[in-house]
Amino acid sequence: MKISLSISGISTVMTLIAAFCAPVLAQETVVVRPREIDDVLMNPGIGFMTFQRFNGDDLNAGKGWTEGKPIVYQEFDGDLQNKDHPMTTIAYFRVYWKFIEPEMGKYRWDLIDHALKTARRRGQTLMLRIAPYGTGKENDVPGWYRNLVGEKKDWPVEKWQVDPEDPRYVKHFGKMIRALGKRYDGHADLESVDVSIVGAWGEGAGSNRLTDKTRESLIDAYIDSFKQTHLVTLLTDEKTNGYALSRTDVGWRIDCLGDMGGFNPRWSHMNDYYPQAIINFGVRDAWKKAPVTLEVCWVMQHWKDQGWDVDHIIDESLKWHISSFNAKSSPVPKEWQPSVNRWLKKMGYRFVLRKFTYPAAAKAGDKLSFTSWWDNKGVAPCYKEFYLALRLKNEQTTEILAANADIRTWLPGDNLYDDAVLIPDNIPAGEYDLQIAILDPLSNEPKVKLAISSRRPDGWYSLGKIKIAD
Repeated sequence: MKISLSISGISTVMTLIAAFCAPVLAQETVVVRPREIDDVLMNPGIGFMTFQRFNGDDLNAGKGWTEGKPIVYQEFDGDLQNKDHPMTTIAYFRVYWKFIEPEMGKYRWDLIDHALKTARRRGQTLMLRIAPYGTGKENDVPGWYRNLVGEKKDWPVEKWQVDPEDPRYVKHFGKMIRALGKRYDGHADLESVDVSIVGAWGEGAGSNRLTDKTRESLIDAYIDSFKQTHLVTLLTDEKTNGYALSRTDVGWRIDCLGDMGGFNPRWSHMNDYYPQAIINFGVRDAWKKAPVTLEVCWVMQHWKDQGWDVDHIIDESLKWHISSFNAKSSPVPKEWQPSVNRWLKKMGYRFVLRKFTYPAAAKAGDKLSFTSWWDNKGVAPCYKEFYLALRLKNEQTTEILAANADIRTWLPGDNLYDDAVLIPDNIPAGEYDLQIAILDPLSNEPKVKLAISSRRPDGWYSLGKIKIAD
């Protein structure tokens, strides 16, 4: 198998040569209109995720969940299916600083390495948050740091365990984040990293009270260290979200999706905080460049027990351009499965190839021109650098022709992409199957499932026949 790079456009010189050279190949154009399918598709970086678990693991019992501590690995029987929970392509690991740096300057990278390897084996990538602390003494900052700064005091924010304005906090927590980035930025199995800077569970409580110096120093530790892996900020306040976005394209997340009044019957996150904060904190258009990932408030069964409208919650999340959802590895109520399937068909990206045209015949060494019309029926783009490719294949020969498309720019709705890819001059003459796929640049294998029929067992999609002449 060979892979050939794309050559965009058709030069005037080549066009004139083709016009005057004989014999001239018949310029019959093949028009392909693939049939759309309605299946739920598992694709990279979108959909539900597991939490402190992986595909094939048992879910949390009842309405409880675990977080912040090292993963307790379950014995794996080889079955990747998740009972009462959608299959996923993301595993989310949230761990407290104390476990990553139990001794000053000595990091337990093995905790992350093991999670990354397990995620890969289970068909997932790893989303990561290192939270500075949780609540209570058992979920405190590292013991060595507590000894440095002394006992917990009554800070102005209830969910602070230590004073973030103490310069030692920026020094040590920031140093750990920079070391994290040095080791893992761009790791193929790392989905994204949460920009966790302060507050219980790293949710950002009190971010608005930080001085500019402290806020910017903590955010800079992430942005300076992660140039390739996507960063996701908590939706906290105008200054924090605004500063992060002023430096780079970052996504955003919330950790209480679905709250319709569980804390206060006259106030809810869904009606009185999130819609306003998305606008006021300047993240309304952040989804165009980086992912929006949302987390359930409590668990979905709690939503049902409270009588909250799951379809309303789903529709709000789609309006906010959700790509992925953390249900905390808790069961999805069976009665809600149709609604969840509807959600999964809109969450993130969903590419439908509406129309594709190409010449019925071409010559080796020439360019194969094509036009394509794509409909992204999801609510977000694909944020990964996968590439579009055509394949010429028969019993003797396989050639992959890479196009120059940047699928990260394919926003919801219609997208046109026309190109011309070079046919190798040494390809044998004959009839070939023309196929299309979106590939992983690391493996050069199909990575994205399209919402069309004609998918082959190897992940490529058949378009039709083409004749290649010498």
